[in-house]
Amino acid sequence: MSPRSVCTVKKRTPLEITSIEFPSTSMPATAEFLETVCGWSPTVYGTSFTSLMGGGVDVGIQGDIDEQSPAPLLVIRVADLDEARQRVEEAGGTVTFGPIDFPGGCRFHFREPGGNELAMWVPR
Repeated sequence: MSPRSVCTVKKRTPLEITSIEFPSTSMPATAEFLETVCGWSPTVYGTSFTSLMGGGVDVGIQGDIDEQSPAPLLVIRVADLDEARQRVEEAGGTVTFGPIDFPGGCRFHFREPGGNELAMWVPR
């Protein structure tokens, strides 16, 4: 009887969703609504983006129509943006935007095979 080989499975730590970004035709109105209803604290970054804190995950409001996704956007923090992009593309995803620099980091958007758009980012 020959000895059995033991297979080891390398576990990868799941990535963390760090924010959800909502497109808005009126960033100030959306921010005020969420602050009033949910009690989230807004921080305004220029004329087209507001971040709200206090709900367990950061909520972004994108007011620039040229940078909006068509639906809420899950934003996932990664350690290496180039490696993350490679994994996305190898798994059948399509990069739709970026990479771009923004206050606090760099990110790219991608569409998974089922059609949902997500983003991955690295902090500075």
